[in-house]
Formats: sequence, C-alpha cells, structure tokens
Amino acid sequence: MIKVLLVDDHDIVRTGLKLVIEQMDGINIIGECRDGKSAVEVVQTHRPDVILMDVNMPKMSGLEATRRITQTDPSVKIIILTIHAENPFPRNLLDAGAVGYLTKGCAAEELEKAIRKVARGHRYVGADIAQQMALAMLPGGGEGSPFDSLSMRELDVAMMLVRGKKAKEIAYVLGLTDRTVATYKYRILEKMGIRNEVELTHVAIRHGLLDAKEISPIA
Repeated sequence: MIKVLLVDDHDIVRTGLKLVIEQMDGINIIGECRDGKSAVEVVQTHRPDVILMDVNMPKMSGLEATRRITQTDPSVKIIILTIHAENPFPRNLLDAGAVGYLTKGCAAEELEKAIRKVARGHRYVGADIAQQMALAMLPGGGEGSPFDSLSMRELDVAMMLVRGKKAKEIAYVLGLTDRTVATYKYRILEKMGIRNEVELTHVAIRHGLLDAKEISPIA
C-alpha cells in the first residue's frame, strides 16, 4: 500500500484529489495539510510514502517544506502538484529534493503513474514541464523570467513577500534573523531591477507565479 499525504491550501483541490486517488488500487490517502508548516510536522507522525505538494501556501511554501522534509527524511518522496509549469519553480523544487513535478491539469492516469513511479524510487516530471525546462536550457530557447536570477532561498523569500508576509513572519518561518531577511529582500530587488514589494508582486503575477486573487490589498 502506498501512503499518500495531500498538501494544498485549497479545500476543493484536496477534495478533488481524494475522489481521484480513492479509485486507484493500492494507494491510500493517510492525511491532509493546508500549509507547508503542517506538512513538516505531520510527516513525523504519519510517515507517508509520497506527498503531493502545492507550491504557494500560507505559513510555509512548498519550496521550504520540501527542503525541510527531504533533509530530515529522504525516504519520503515528494511530487509537486501545482499550476506552475514555468521556470523557476520546477528547477528550484527539484533541486530542493522533490522527485516529481506535475501541473494540476494533468490526467488522473498520469497522476497515478507518477505516484507509483516515485514510490519505487524513480523521478517523474510531466511532459509539459520537461519541455519547458529543456527549452529554457537552450540558447534563446525561452524568454526566461526575472525570477531565474534568484537562489532557492531568495525565491522562497520573494514568494512570501508577494503574499504580504512581514519580515518578522518570514524570519520565523525560515529560521532566519530579521536582518538576514532584510538582506535577502535587498538582493531580490537589486537582482530583478525593481524598487519595492508592489513591483515584485506585479512581476510575479505577470510571469504566472502568483494569482492576483492571492495578494494582499496593499499590493
């Protein structure tokens, strides 16, 4: 039996996934989480074989949760299941320890194939994502994104900033000091050639890394 943990902040997404996965023989959902922080805690008690992980979530992103989970328990296989097919997310999440990456538009058959494959110790990247990643590696093969210049940690801080998180909250979640978060913020704005979080948020929306409905009123 393959034990699966669902991590997504949208109830309707988790409900849909449960309906689909319940039809798969030998695959059982053992728990659900609404954010990355809860996922890190639940893994210790539920011991899932596979985690289906969203990227943009409150409290702790899928990127940070993936990094923490794979560092403490490499036996847990994480499949990123998100709306983001473009760089920089696939590259950074796979670097952080994820072994699979699918978009939420994938067919149920592909989701099942991915779960079974990673549970056996293999990697699985959806065809649409693999194509995007391959094109991005070719000279002139893709437009690129201003987020491509960011490190994994900088990307995580950037995505928390655009969701309206304050420096103290980011520092707490990521285990950093306020001063370090301020330094990351400065580097992010400098690398991307922008002036403030408002511009950062607009760039994130323009490049499909954030839904306009997710932002705080100030942005």
